Amino acid sequence: MITLASDFGSPYPAAMKGVLLHRTDAKLVDVAHDFPRQDVRASAFWLREVLPYFPPATHLVVVDPGVGTERNALVLRAGDHTLVGPDNGVLLPAARRLADDEADGLEAYAVDERDVDPVAPTTAEGSSERRPPKSNTFHGRDVFAPVAAAVHDADELSSLAYLAPSAVDIDLELPTPTLDGARAIGEVLVVDGFGNVITNVSGDFLAGCDLIAANGDVVPVGETFADVPIGDRLATVGSHGFVELDVNQGRGDEAFGLETGDRIALEPTERVGE
Repeated sequence: MITLASDFGSPYPAAMKGVLLHRTDAKLVDVAHDFPRQDVRASAFWLREVLPYFPPATHLVVVDPGVGTERNALVLRAGDHTLVGPDNGVLLPAARRLADDEADGLEAYAVDERDVDPVAPTTAEGSSERRPPKSNTFHGRDVFAPVAAAVHDADELSSLAYLAPSAVDIDLELPTPTLDGARAIGEVLVVDGFGNVITNVSGDFLAGCDLIAANGDVVPVGETFADVPIGDRLATVGSHGFVELDVNQGRGDEAFGLETGDRIALEPTERVGE
C-alpha cells in the first residue's frame, strides 16, 4: 500500500498517481489532499493522528512550501512504515508515533534528487508520448512519487543508489501547553472542516468539569455534541484526545473567534461535587 497526502487539492494528485501506477502495483489510498495550504504544522498534526491507523505502508507526503530550494527530500523508516516527503518537519510527528515515539527507532535517508528519473521505466520504447522535463515546482510528481514507488518495491532501502543515510535537518515538535495554577495555557493546533477548534490541551484537563472558561467565555463541558442544544457552544474531548471548542451543528471557530495558532486559556469554573 502507498498512501498519498498533500495540500494540492485537485488535479495535481492525479499526476502523482499516474507516476506511481507506471512504476508499481501497490494499492493507492488517499489520506487527504485538502490539508491547509503550505501549513506544515497543521499537516503534521493530521498525519500524526491518521497514519497510525494504517497497516504497514509507504506514506507519500507532499506539503512543500520550499519546493525547488535546497531543502532535502527524505525517506524515513519508522517501525513497519516508510514515509517519503520534504525535510521541513512535516514527516516527524507521524514518524515518531509510528516508531512508538522512539526517535532512535527512526532511520533517515536523504534523496539525491538529481538521480531520480521522473520518466517511468515501463514507458514503451519508441513511444511518441512526451513528458515535460523535471520541474522545480512539482517535486510531488517528479521526485517524491518515483521515490515512493521505488521504496515500496525495494527489498532494502540501501539497494536504492540515490538514497544515503542522513540526519534530519528540520525537526518539528507540536507545542505543549503550560499549567498556571488551575489554568491551562495552550494554543489552537488546527481547525477542522466542521469548524471544531482543536487545542493542544489534553482532554484529561476536562475530567470532573461541568463548566469551563475558554479565554473568559464560560461554556458547558459535554461528552457529545448533543449534550447541548443545536447552535450552542461547548467544550469536549475530540477523537484525538485533545480539548475541542465546538458548536453543536455549527462552527466553533466562528462562535469562539479562534483560528489556528491563537492562544487559548482554559480554566474550570465548576467541578462535579462542588
